[in-house]
Amino acid sequence: MVRRPVAVVTALVLLAEAVGVAIVNTILATVADRQNMSLAGLEPGAMSTGAWVMGGVSAALLVAVAVVALIAAVRDRSPGRAGRFALILTAVAHGVLGALAVGLVGWYAFACLMVALALLVGTLIGYAPGRRDPAARATPAPPVVSPTTP
Repeated sequence: MVRRPVAVVTALVLLAEAVGVAIVNTILATVADRQNMSLAGLEPGAMSTGAWVMGGVSAALLVAVAVVALIAAVRDRSPGRAGRFALILTAVAHGVLGALAVGLVGWYAFACLMVALALLVGTLIGYAPGRRDPAARATPAPPVVSPTTP
């Protein structure tokens, strides 16, 4: 009953997260390029390019997982094997990043990541394979007629 709204909210949160990741990596790439920053002798251009690529790939993957969650909500069916795998990997990544965010960024970032993790897990549980929506009524099976013997 609530699995559709959870999947839709999950998709919206992941899309917002994709935009945020792209913006942060764009800022990092610009700063690294303009300040000629170097890490252990790495070229500043390589660091800038790496930040651009990482931002683009991360944002694209988050958008792809958001599309999986949105398709599951629209069809009201469990995503396929690849879709579930993508949702699980994204949930694990949010858990690991949440654990790191506590010490590096703070409790607000941790809370945001845990909300996203809870939504991902809620989507996974709501659309577990073989599970049907309890609100949906199944059509009753026709009565079984036993053959009579004379």
